[in-house]
Amino acid sequence: MSAGPQALSLSFIRRETVPAAPPPVLVSGPLAWARANLFSGPGNTLLTLLALAILALAVPPLARFLVIDAVFTGANRDACRPDVVGHPVGACWAFVAQKINYFVYGSYPIEERWRANVFFGLAAVGIGWLLWLDAPRRGLGALYVFVIFPLAGYALLAGVPALGLAKVPTALWGGMLVTLVVSLVGIVASLPLGILLALGRRSQLPLVRLVCVIFIEFWRGVPLITVLFMANVMLPLFLPGDVTVDRLMRPLVGIALFSAAYMAEIVRGGLQAIPRGQTEGAASLGLSYWQSMRLVVLPQALRIVIPGIVNSFIALFKDTTLVSIVGIFDFIRTIESARVDPNWAAPTVVTTGYAFAALFYFVFCFGMSRYALYVERRLAAGQRR
Repeated sequence: MSAGPQALSLSFIRRETVPAAPPPVLVSGPLAWARANLFSGPGNTLLTLLALAILALAVPPLARFLVIDAVFTGANRDACRPDVVGHPVGACWAFVAQKINYFVYGSYPIEERWRANVFFGLAAVGIGWLLWLDAPRRGLGALYVFVIFPLAGYALLAGVPALGLAKVPTALWGGMLVTLVVSLVGIVASLPLGILLALGRRSQLPLVRLVCVIFIEFWRGVPLITVLFMANVMLPLFLPGDVTVDRLMRPLVGIALFSAAYMAEIVRGGLQAIPRGQTEGAASLGLSYWQSMRLVVLPQALRIVIPGIVNSFIALFKDTTLVSIVGIFDFIRTIESARVDPNWAAPTVVTTGYAFAALFYFVFCFGMSRYALYVERRLAAGQRR
């Protein structure tokens, strides 16, 4: 029996697009990511389980010590003594709260600490201006960071009587203030000086190349602790009796030169990675040597060595703790000085002080690392094909 015309008119035509079905769970999503990155094979699975076991063993005690059993308020050691409070005591954050001003400023005069606060503010403005890739007038920001800020910061902290700022000896500086001063001086001085040394080592002038090679190899062949001891102990022996160098200025100069030598080798590695055609192309456009370096070669070289530069900055920031060995009251030295206070003689005070120092250094170093990754992704976007 054949179908009539009415049967043909009953055919259905969909007028709307069918929405795409979600991908299978094991192809995309958290399970797919875990399968590809954590459980992709026997070895990877074993390492993942081992890492999870370590975290399971380490995280609960740390959380209990740092947060759950921690003491956040108190006026003296009684707040952090188990025999007084009647229960286990973790981190004594009350000790940190009571000593925070000493940790930040050291023995810097209380009535003059506003100058240190202004210094911190100026540093934040300069760092933000320079690190914000879309900031206006970033060239002016570089001038501010490398020239204006160091001069203004030293005038603020050390004092200029002619401007109404009383003199504050560097022997009174301490805590986070000294740590940031030492690290900022090392970073601000090492990058431009390292670039000049790297260019000098590649120079066609034999004398310039020889001087740069000797400088770099000498400073890279001497441990930093030796540099600090030479600066603070041996240098005064070679100076005339009526000539003195500030006790903080000596390690600052030594750290700047030491860091510049390592920075020079990092930058030189980036310069060697740039094809000769880039320089030849710049020359064909009529650019001078310095113009081609500033506009063509150096931007590409510095982009390549961003991980090495940031790694050097992180190492320098952590190495500032070595200045405590030569009597400079940096952040670590203030913690060591504060922990012997008899008013805070409690079992967990020492551990809390060093835990606070670890968190301080971790925040800064982790921040530098994450910013470097952001800059790498941002600058590499134009290189993807």
